Amino acid sequence: MPFLDRLQRWADQRPDGTAVVVAGQRLGWAELRDAAAALVRAAPAVTVLSERNSRHFAVAFAAAVAGERQCAVLDPAWPQHLQDGITDKIRKTVPSARPGAFPAGAFPPGVELPGVELPGVELAGVELADGPPDSPFLIGLTSGTTAVPKAFTRTRRSWQQSFDASIEFFGLSPEDKTLAPGPLAASLNLYALAECLYAGSEFHTLEHFDVGDAHAAVVHDGITRLVLVPTMLRLLSERGLSGGVDASGIRSIICAGSKLDARTLEAARRWAPNATIFEYYGAAELSFVSGAGLRPGQQRELGGTGIGKPFPGVGIRILDDDGAELPDGTDGTICVRSGMVSSGYLWGDDGHALQCFDGWYTVGDQGHLDGGTLHMLGRRSDMIITAGTNVYPHEVELALASVPGVASAVAAGLADDIRGQRVVAAVVPSHGGITATQLKAGVEHVLARTKRPLEYFALAELPLTDRGKLSRQLLLDWIAGNDPRIRRLG
Repeated sequence: MPFLDRLQRWADQRPDGTAVVVAGQRLGWAELRDAAAALVRAAPAVTVLSERNSRHFAVAFAAAVAGERQCAVLDPAWPQHLQDGITDKIRKTVPSARPGAFPAGAFPPGVELPGVELPGVELAGVELADGPPDSPFLIGLTSGTTAVPKAFTRTRRSWQQSFDASIEFFGLSPEDKTLAPGPLAASLNLYALAECLYAGSEFHTLEHFDVGDAHAAVVHDGITRLVLVPTMLRLLSERGLSGGVDASGIRSIICAGSKLDARTLEAARRWAPNATIFEYYGAAELSFVSGAGLRPGQQRELGGTGIGKPFPGVGIRILDDDGAELPDGTDGTICVRSGMVSSGYLWGDDGHALQCFDGWYTVGDQGHLDGGTLHMLGRRSDMIITAGTNVYPHEVELALASVPGVASAVAAGLADDIRGQRVVAAVVPSHGGITATQLKAGVEHVLARTKRPLEYFALAELPLTDRGKLSRQLLLDWIAGNDPRIRRLG
């Protein structure tokens, strides 16, 4: 049961209370329930939901997972041929599936928003209820632009256990008002929507990300909780500080996607001084794994790789390649045992993306445990082997991000005839210029000598893919091609 039984409860207990707000447009608990119930009649066995943020998105998603139905949420920015390819894959891989879609923004005849009216729509016999706990309800998709992305499934029970764990860990209450300003097609924001519906807590989003609109929501809607990625947090914090936007009412900030760099953390601390800032490690296939909350005024270890303690109900082990458990402090493969793990792939499984060692699951991330705290180093495929030493770029990047004057950093392994690879790093200065000498001094007491970069570069911008992800290969391409966006530091 993901959240529909809870939706029914909140609609009965406080029908006029606010459930969802999109760009200032409100949807009450009873309105959401009734609109979703009316839409269930049109819901196919598998819904392909591909649309931008709207109140209709929330209604359609609720209807699409009613009973034993399943829903695949696609990024509407993906090209049409990619969306068509995914729909065709679902048709071929899901038993008895006839994928369909609701017209974007459309409601059944007689259903109007706001103030949902249902003249002529008979709700008797329409069941807006959760299906069996172990039945699949969500088809999750990895990001993709040209090739059809991998698809995995989740059961209703796995999300309910995720809700219980995240609500306890993050301290979500029915009094909170959550703003997730990113696209609902992204798993971070889709989960936040469903989590709030489960917890009986107000959920707010925007039609599209806009700093001014987000600030207006924080100030005028009484937002107490932010769920977003680091780049959005930096923009909101820095511009909020310069514009005098009051964020003192925010009590928690949940950041995902990458570890917060020092500049973003400092700006967020100043802009939202009463907020606990949460960072966590997880994966789409694993759900939540570990995390930590930095309370107001609490300092974080500079350049540290620690990512907190396990989430409630999660066990963590570090295993070697043969599946044997490794002792504290020894790097190996991060493996997880919990009820929140996905059910595996519908397609695209190469045998390495999600592996299982006697009930312990991994997506291939490397790290170690230290007194119960998980330290995450990155994917083995990213590892740099230099003169026989294993170096993870993530560890180097965290160290550089702690150096004053560094806004962002990226590290990679450049081919070297003697060492095999040599560690190189590039930084985006936070203001003014920065020298290689300053960078070398900044990491001297954070990184072992064998892990320190041998060359430094300054960047005009980070090397990102068209999906906004950091690309270490693109950094190497820029270096090889003397790209104007990169400059060697002496």
